[in-house]
Amino acid sequence: MKKVFIMIAVMAALFVPTIVFAGGAKDQNKLYIYNWTYYTPDSVIEKFEKEYGVEVIYDEFASNEDMYAKLKAGGAGYDIVFPSGDYVSIMINQNMLEKIDKSKIPNLKNVDPAVLKKASYDANMDYSVPYYWGAAGIAVNTSKVPNFEKNWSIFARTDLRGRMTMLDDMREVMGDALVSLGYSVNTKDPKQIEAAKNLINNQWKPNLTKFDAEAFGKGYANGDFWVVQGYAEVVYEEIADNEQLKKDTVFFIPPQGGPAYIDSMCILKGSKHQDLAYKFIDFIHRPEIYAEFCDEFGFPCTANKAAGAYKKGESYYTAQELVSTELKDDLGGALDLYNDAWFNSIRVGE
Repeated sequence: MKKVFIMIAVMAALFVPTIVFAGGAKDQNKLYIYNWTYYTPDSVIEKFEKEYGVEVIYDEFASNEDMYAKLKAGGAGYDIVFPSGDYVSIMINQNMLEKIDKSKIPNLKNVDPAVLKKASYDANMDYSVPYYWGAAGIAVNTSKVPNFEKNWSIFARTDLRGRMTMLDDMREVMGDALVSLGYSVNTKDPKQIEAAKNLINNQWKPNLTKFDAEAFGKGYANGDFWVVQGYAEVVYEEIADNEQLKKDTVFFIPPQGGPAYIDSMCILKGSKHQDLAYKFIDFIHRPEIYAEFCDEFGFPCTANKAAGAYKKGESYYTAQELVSTELKDDLGGALDLYNDAWFNSIRVGE
């Protein structure tokens, strides 16, 4: 994977502190997890720790690229990592993951077959267990933007210039542009990728404050941004104490579709705490635990078919809104076309 973005990210990751992993028997009672920001409730972690008498060490990443770069730069020692499907494929091909022993995860019976059918990169769960099927969408502050259409073209609105952000995520933003033009988020056609690049550069980017995958929720919560592309759980976590803004916020996944993801739980090659890793994966797919996870973040129970009976809260969007979305595939060599468009054009000057 001699990609420009990976080389840059790997170099940056060399300067990022990595967990120091102690040895000895004491360390056997610790489970090291590398997961997305805002993605596993503290209550779930605490219940797991209490039930098994262990300590969970939890590190966070903001993008698949950051996660991958840190691991490739020597950020070893983690037991479980949560990549999206395209990166599961990459990591399988690069021998970065342990093969799953399904006999140690009886709750795999609760994983929704419909989600497995979508997970063509590892439909038999040989190396990964689905955690969540979802998609990024758009949050709009209706007190500032009372009239809008529910599609990606909102980012072309010049009247909202300086009040909008999109994710600093190549596949997400370019996928949105491709869908807006009627193309697949996984196209390998150079002309279609060029057209998506031009749409972003000419119509969307001039209206954006920035591309942001980390602080968009905070910026939305403090009123700097009125329209943000991002993840519902991040936005609603940041506005949890602002009742008026919660009432004014509309979050939607555009009906025209866009990139979707299946994030999965994978055991890293060489994990020193595999028994605990299996226990954790099985714990997550207990229906009542999975429902607790979904309730915490306002998710529909997309990956666990039994959890719906235990869900108590409402969801910020519905599983039906995901129907028109498309999973991001591993693009192989065609990823170079996206890297060139993103890093050598769209992100230049940022």
